[in-house]
Amino acid sequence: MEETNNNQPQLERFLFAIILYFYVLSLLGNTAIILVCRLDSRLHTPMYFFLSNLSCVDICFTTSVAPQLLVTMNKKDKTMSYGGCVAQLYVAMGLGSSECILLAVMAYDRYAAVCWPLHYTAIMHPRFCASLAGGAWLSGLLTSLTQCSLTVQLPLCGHRTLDHIFCEVPVLIKLACVDTTFNEAELSVASVVFLIVPVLLILVSYGFITQAVLRIKSAAGRQKAFGTCSSHLVVVIIFYGTIIFMYLQPANISLFYTIVTPLLNPIIYTLRNKDVKGALRTLILGSAAGQSHKD
Repeated sequence: MEETNNNQPQLERFLFAIILYFYVLSLLGNTAIILVCRLDSRLHTPMYFFLSNLSCVDICFTTSVAPQLLVTMNKKDKTMSYGGCVAQLYVAMGLGSSECILLAVMAYDRYAAVCWPLHYTAIMHPRFCASLAGGAWLSGLLTSLTQCSLTVQLPLCGHRTLDHIFCEVPVLIKLACVDTTFNEAELSVASVVFLIVPVLLILVSYGFITQAVLRIKSAAGRQKAFGTCSSHLVVVIIFYGTIIFMYLQPANISLFYTIVTPLLNPIIYTLRNKDVKGALRTLILGSAAGQSHKD
C-alpha cells in the first residue's frame, strides 16, 4: 500500500521534524493531564475523569498515526504494508469515533453541573460516569469493527496509491473497483451517529447552559459557570471544525486533525483551568523537592 509520494527531501525533513515535535509534545501534555487527574485528589471529579479519558484517547489516536507516518517519511518508496494499513484503519476509526461520543458526554457533564448544581453529585455518581466513559470506548470499538470490516472486504483493483497521510475508510472506498453504494450509505449513517448527533446534543446542552448562566445574578457566578465550560467548548469547536474541513480538503487537514489537535487539548485545559494549572504546579514542585531531598 503506497502513500503520498513526495520527492522534495528538504520539505520532507522539515515536516518530519515538525510532526515529531508535535507528537512528543502531545504525548507529554496528555500524559501530564492523566497524571495530575490521577494523583491530585482535588481533581477526582467527573469533569476531570472524562478529561483524563479524552487525553488517553488522544494519546492512542495520535500514536496510531504519527509513528507510522514518521517511518514512512524516512523510506524512499513511501510504502506501508497492507496489513499495517488495515491495522491503522481499525485503531484510528475506533478512537476517533470514541472521541466524538466522549465530547458529547463531557457536554452532558457540564450541563448537569451548571443546570442542576444541587443534584450534580447524585446525577454524576462514579458508577454512572464509568458507564458513560465505557460506552464511549465501546461505541468506537463497535463502529470500527463494522465499518472497517466492510471496507477491507472490498476488492482493490489497479493502483493502490493513497494520496493521504494515513489509512481512512473514505479514502480506501475510493480505491475499490466495485459498486460501493452500500459502503457509502453505511458510512453516511455512521457519520450521522458519531458526528451530527453528538454535535446536536452538545449544542442543546450549551443552549440550556447559556440560559442557566444568564439567570445567575452574580457576575462572579456567571464567570465561574462560564469558566467550567469554555475549555470544553473550545476543544469541541477545534475537533469538529477540523473534521468538517478534513472531508472538504482531506490531504491538507488530516495532518492537523491527527497530530496537532491532540496536542491542543491539554494546552487548552491547562491554560484556561486554574485547578489543572495548580495541580501541575504542585506535581512539578513535589517532584523537584523529592529529587532535591534524594540529592
